[in-house]
Amino acid sequence: MLRHRTWLRAAAVAALLVLSAGGTAQGSASSAATPPSDVGTTAASAGCGKAPTLTSGNHTIQSSGQNRGYILRVPANYDMNHPYRLVFGFHWLGGTANDVDSGGTDGYNWSYYGLRRLADSANNGTIFVAPQGINNGWANSGNQDLTFVDDMLRQIQAGLCVDTTQIFAGGFSYGGGMSYALACARANVFRAVAVYSGATLSGCTGGTQPIAYIGIHGITDNVLPISAGRGLRDTFVRNNGCTAQNPREPAQGSLTHVVTAYSGCRAGYPVVWAAFDGGHTPGPVDGCNCQGWRTWTSGEVWKFFTQFDSSNPPQTPGPVEVGVNYRLVVQHSGKAVDISGASTAAGALLQQWSATGGLNQQFDFLDSGGGYYRIRARHSGLVLQVASSSSGADITQQPDTNATSQQWQVLDQGSGVVSLVNRQSGLAMDVWNLSTADGGRISQWSYSGAANQRFQLQRTQ
Repeated sequence: MLRHRTWLRAAAVAALLVLSAGGTAQGSASSAATPPSDVGTTAASAGCGKAPTLTSGNHTIQSSGQNRGYILRVPANYDMNHPYRLVFGFHWLGGTANDVDSGGTDGYNWSYYGLRRLADSANNGTIFVAPQGINNGWANSGNQDLTFVDDMLRQIQAGLCVDTTQIFAGGFSYGGGMSYALACARANVFRAVAVYSGATLSGCTGGTQPIAYIGIHGITDNVLPISAGRGLRDTFVRNNGCTAQNPREPAQGSLTHVVTAYSGCRAGYPVVWAAFDGGHTPGPVDGCNCQGWRTWTSGEVWKFFTQFDSSNPPQTPGPVEVGVNYRLVVQHSGKAVDISGASTAAGALLQQWSATGGLNQQFDFLDSGGGYYRIRARHSGLVLQVASSSSGADITQQPDTNATSQQWQVLDQGSGVVSLVNRQSGLAMDVWNLSTADGGRISQWSYSGAANQRFQLQRTQ
């Protein structure tokens, strides 16, 4: 573990970020990227059953036009046929991926906030990844850090055997803010997150879907006050349907901690709150004003992460209903999603057009399982399909084969607005070049959450 003064120095800068959160830190709250993961459909990633293409150590990846880095820890006895749990550990402001991976001055015992040691001692196969933030932080400007996580997931799931229903994230301070951003924007990908002494530093796009959540915070934190941590917690108390309460917290001077598991939460979506008598640290130790790898926090987080059964992951409810016909109205232009020329032929292109009430502007959703749907044109009975996995690829109507190129993840943006992400490509349905004209082409592009990728659902029956 790094020395306390290092944490405090980084934390002091984090406090300034909180005070200026209306700028860089909050600037990403209006948009986000979304993942290509097959969470909830199968536990085995594409890398299962194949010789691994990734090993423990430092890796680089191109993301948002930059070279980004991360450190990977693969179990020594890696089995290419065994789907592994995947845990992301995010560093604090001024920290590094190496600090998380190495455990700092506490070494292996504090690697990945103490979780690596617990995974090894339980002989419980887990892959760990420590990403490196830009300027040693997680400002998530333009959602580049969310996109970075998406890109790492693609690479790791393709190169190693990952249980796609068992993906977790945790981090301290700024890393806690990044973990919270993932909880908000990636609830369909991450099974649970742990936020140590966090605040809304990396934005919160979405923030309406349930995810298992554990928050840990000190009552005397003078860098990111405990009220900030309570606010993060309460987002998922609401989303998870838990019974609202004011959980007990330890008295100042008691040098103890209190852990509260909320009641009434939806099955599979627990919320746990752990408050301790102490300041800004991820590793408080009961009975002293100190911190270190002997902390109780690693055990609580490990217990929280390992409680979930990968054989039956919970499904996040979507905003669409099977058997209901909808008009999809593009938010930025006010025009309807339309099959060109009202054609009933396979291969007819998708476009936007002024609303006519025609059946070629009406669609229903067919459940493909695992949170994915086929989108069927009412006039033709054909379903929407991407031509390839490339950005800019056409979307056409084709006979229904239930191929992954025909399956769409429906992202609830609230108030009856959705975004649609193709399962095969991981790219979003998008009006080309922000066109507002009749005939504007609808293709696929990297998800940004922009208005040309958002569609208002209007029932037509």
